[in-house]
Amino acid sequence: MSTTPEAALPKPNLRVVLPGILLAMMLAMLDNMVVGTAMPKIVGELGGLSQLSWVVTAYVLGTSVSTPIWGKLGDLYGRKKVFLTSIILFMIGSMLSGAAGEFHWLNDAVSPMTQLIAFRAFQGLGAGGLMVGAFALIGDLVPPRERGKYQGLMGGIMAIAMIAGPLVGGLITDHASWRWIFYMNLPIGAVGFVMLVAFLHLPKKTTEHKIDWLGAVVLGISITSMVLITTWGGKEYAWGSWQVLGLGALALVTLAAFVIIELRVPEPVLPLHIFKNRNFAVVSGIGFLVGFALFGAIAFLPLYQQTVQGASATNSGLLLLPMMLGVMVTSFVIGKIITDTGKYRIYPIIGGTIMAIAMLLLTRLTDHTSKFESTIYMVVLGLGMGFLMQTTLLIAQNSVQMKDLGVASSTATFVRSIGGSFGVSIFGAVFNSRLKESVTNDLGPQAATMIDKVGGNLGSEGMAQVSKLLPADQIQAFVTAIKHAIAYATSGLFWWAFAFAVLVPVLAIFVKEVPLRTSNQPTANAEGEPAPALLAVE
Repeated sequence: MSTTPEAALPKPNLRVVLPGILLAMMLAMLDNMVVGTAMPKIVGELGGLSQLSWVVTAYVLGTSVSTPIWGKLGDLYGRKKVFLTSIILFMIGSMLSGAAGEFHWLNDAVSPMTQLIAFRAFQGLGAGGLMVGAFALIGDLVPPRERGKYQGLMGGIMAIAMIAGPLVGGLITDHASWRWIFYMNLPIGAVGFVMLVAFLHLPKKTTEHKIDWLGAVVLGISITSMVLITTWGGKEYAWGSWQVLGLGALALVTLAAFVIIELRVPEPVLPLHIFKNRNFAVVSGIGFLVGFALFGAIAFLPLYQQTVQGASATNSGLLLLPMMLGVMVTSFVIGKIITDTGKYRIYPIIGGTIMAIAMLLLTRLTDHTSKFESTIYMVVLGLGMGFLMQTTLLIAQNSVQMKDLGVASSTATFVRSIGGSFGVSIFGAVFNSRLKESVTNDLGPQAATMIDKVGGNLGSEGMAQVSKLLPADQIQAFVTAIKHAIAYATSGLFWWAFAFAVLVPVLAIFVKEVPLRTSNQPTANAEGEPAPALLAVE
């Protein structure tokens, strides 16, 4: 294996390359937020409300399973070609997702909703490479001490994507087919792809290529089993059923096998030695908790806004705008401060505290909560997110040797995605349970069985279904009960989110303030161990 010292990338080239990287990263961020506001119409057309969480879970699961693999592939084969490959896969997944149900030869064998879920999982595979590839490329191009302002910029771009996503998703859903929320990824991805092919030039490396495919497959089986347990347990199957118990046994066995494999293979897909670093282990735990509490809870906010507060898809995007502005402003400010001072330990503590307060405020949501009140709560949540999202990744990257930068970036993103995957699936089960509990208490068990037929959509399509199922004098009572049930189910999710969010500042106390590296040349890592010579990537 030969090594070459890293060549500094000229700043003019960085200024040209950075927009291409951010544009590609925005694809993955936009997609999740765009789909959120369109979800009521999607499930209303293709299936029932009970499958809502699967459309989100499939995407997050695909992202989570593939993230550590993309990181390792980037370390071995060069981040440019791996990043470009992930863009292509994401675009193919987007095209297929937009066409779900249009394959008439397939509809008899596979339902349109099942097709969408499968295509979303494939799309998630590409998204995993987009996220980790963007972070790792910035890690290659910019030393940690200067990385704060760039990652603050990335946090701002992520916030812009979160702002634009609901707005674009709402506009498309209100004025065109929901399918265009997926098709619009194609021109954006093409522009980013061309920019990176033309302008991203990195020094080449030569290294022995050894991919831990066995470890990747075993890890994927373990993660999928755990997500299926949280998704099916107590809903599709009883917690004591052989299906759930069998999945639990499979998850444990494959997780143990994964640890054994990673300790023995020469090029593990997820090197366990990086968890020996205290800072890396702590921020990984924080990332899991943030993903679980945050993504698991806010996935259901658009449904609450559109159904209970009467917002259109477009307006529900506008209602999320203040939260995303909070993320963007905080990310920019904190990134600049970290670059100027080199200090970062206090920010995860502050961010975790603010996020926990926001989750507690959001438990106050009812079917009578005003849009102004819920907006204030979401602004507080956005401020907390801004302190956490990029700071934890910066700490993770500064805690490892440069040769592990890609896998450290992928692992940090991976644990956050896993947290989000578990959060969406568990909160989905809690949401459906509380929803049916509320409707049953108000109108009886027979009314609860009608929820899937309505799909949570109380717009014209949903009301047309209601008018077919109920006499005219019972429609208003049913609509009132549905609104109350969705508000009850949504507020309950934030009690769960608060229970996990409150652990974030507690865990953040254990972060050790380690000076940020001022260059990308080999140095001692965060534990004082000497780093080997840096492998440049192509």
